[in-house]
Amino acid sequence: GRVITKKFSNRETSVEINESVRGEDVFIVQSGCGEINDNLMELLIMINACKIASASRVTAVIPCFPYARQDRKDKSRAPISAKLVANMLSVAGADHIITMDLHASQIQGFFDIPVDNLFAEPAVIRWISLHIPDFKNAVIVSPDAGGAKRVTSIADRLNIDFALIHKERKRANEIDSMVLVGDVTKRIAILVDDMADTCGTFECASQKLLSAGASKVYAICTHGIFSGPAVSRINNSPFEAVVVTNTIPQEANMQNSNKIQVRKLNMQ
Repeated sequence: GRVITKKFSNRETSVEINESVRGEDVFIVQSGCGEINDNLMELLIMINACKIASASRVTAVIPCFPYARQDRKDKSRAPISAKLVANMLSVAGADHIITMDLHASQIQGFFDIPVDNLFAEPAVIRWISLHIPDFKNAVIVSPDAGGAKRVTSIADRLNIDFALIHKERKRANEIDSMVLVGDVTKRIAILVDDMADTCGTFECASQKLLSAGASKVYAICTHGIFSGPAVSRINNSPFEAVVVTNTIPQEANMQNSNKIQVRKLNMQ
């Protein structure tokens, strides 16, 4: 559809829907990346504009759900921002949410409207089987305990072993220590996670796996956020490749790193 978005001089977001949506089933695609707060506000205004214009149904397609890491109250006075975003989408008028690999599956329960949480697992499995010829000698590795369910499912479907890295953080995006549980000696280690932000975890994990005897190290994640020093860390890392899906645009990052590869989710 024809939509114009612009900013007023005070940085308020303005959205104009330039065609009729009366009685239509509208899909609005907006991922939680880049200028996240501006993009989220743009999405909310666009949803509301379509509802006010008498759209029969509005579906928000959010490949990378914003604020998904703030899904629980893990310390005193911490907000549950993912729940707040869910409330805002509902109040704006969204009738349905489609997203991909939520950081925490319980976020689906924050909504009072239907949520489809799609999974990148089939794309991950296909990439491994097509691009790592000796994948039967590989180990699927989770960089933290929270991803154990994800890697065991992939390992079971590929009929290979899995391992786990336990990490301790003192502050966000800073790793204090890592402990490897599993054997990667003379084997290909494939790190799998739902997102990579500053890539501090991936960088430390790759060194840990190589020091434990891994012959090669790959990284695969659904959402390549790649903020701050991420691309530099990838370039200086021992990874053979860092593979992400196209839930977030990667054109600029791929120009700056030949290790970053994109697996498009619409590919069969």
